[in-house]
Amino acid sequence: MKKYKLIGPITQLISMENSGISGALKDEELPIINNAGILIEDENIFAIGDYLDLKEKAISLHAEIIELLGDHIAVPGFIDAHTHICFSGTRARDYAMRNAGKSYLEIANAGGGIWDTVMQTRKAEKEELCHNVHKRANALLKNGITTIEVKSGYGLSVDEELKMLRAIQDANALTEADLIATCLAGHMLPRDFEGDQKTYLDHISNTLFPILQEENLTNRIDAFIEQSAFQPSDIYPYFEKAKAMGFDITVHADQFSTGGSEVAVQMNAISADHLEASTDHEINILAKSDVIAVALPGASLGLGCDFTPARKILDAGGALAIASDWNPGSAPMGDLLTQASILGTFEKLSNAEILAGITYRAAAALNLKDRGRLAPTQLADFNLFQTDHYNEIFYQQGKLVPSQVWKKGSIVYSRS
Repeated sequence: MKKYKLIGPITQLISMENSGISGALKDEELPIINNAGILIEDENIFAIGDYLDLKEKAISLHAEIIELLGDHIAVPGFIDAHTHICFSGTRARDYAMRNAGKSYLEIANAGGGIWDTVMQTRKAEKEELCHNVHKRANALLKNGITTIEVKSGYGLSVDEELKMLRAIQDANALTEADLIATCLAGHMLPRDFEGDQKTYLDHISNTLFPILQEENLTNRIDAFIEQSAFQPSDIYPYFEKAKAMGFDITVHADQFSTGGSEVAVQMNAISADHLEASTDHEINILAKSDVIAVALPGASLGLGCDFTPARKILDAGGALAIASDWNPGSAPMGDLLTQASILGTFEKLSNAEILAGITYRAAAALNLKDRGRLAPTQLADFNLFQTDHYNEIFYQQGKLVPSQVWKKGSIVYSRS
């Protein structure tokens, strides 16, 4: 038997329904319903609209009616489309050395960098990694992030990558948030691998990919295209094998040098993430494609480098999502709302563009069509903020947090 719930009255409900997937958005174009309600059927939204009208419908359906007191703003549940929260250890020393003027090579030679996290993560048991992911996912959930992408990539061997992805799978069964796993075995050439980049990638694709499918650990393959990691010529055969097996492709692209976004476009990837080094050429080819550009302001803040050219991407007609890149090295903050607000300030993004970037456009970056908007048939994932206008959410740059977080039609966190 179906169960119905009505939540309201809501001062402003920002549905994002019918908002465009690409290009610039003006705040006055936001779809806002005043004095609204959300009628839920099991895990999905049944209807949105005027609260009093929905209340009559709710009574006829014998729905549970949850009445809110005071002002509340409702927005779709936030989606963090790029994180590395499956790791062990810390890189606080890297951060201090970087701020003291040390180069990436100097930090790596001193025992830091990605390889440091690889060694610490390899030492951790699967249960420890599962605990770490569960704890970090719940911290994000309290801030309204109801769907979280989580990458492997600190294992860099078949067994260690499997350990990470199994830990992510186990954590997904423990948290109320949805965890979307991504295999990032193509993060860098492991120092202990006897062979070159091509040999390593062949080994991973031939050995690891079939197990990923057999155990249903992920349907997403990622790789880091950079001078210090893999060149486009290395990655094309790797991605072609992944696509032939039915995996979605996403790319760490244009972080320090260009080349990755062209691979993303050529491979029809779901997303190209980072893009801090993208020039007008990369911006234009991305805008003409179906690839979602994913800005990672946390990495810019952690490294002290330029932000993704978000304004140019949107003005060129591109689709822009915003994610935290939470990782132990370059982006340790892990606060999506704060980072998105700061990116908006520096790149002159409208509040509509910021909100789109962490809701339905972020869903598109994960190839998810059932969330990111408040509309009938969508998952009933939403956040309630105790304020009288949605502008306050980004104005307060992460200080205003949700009073209630709803996931699949149930309240999973409340601050009251």
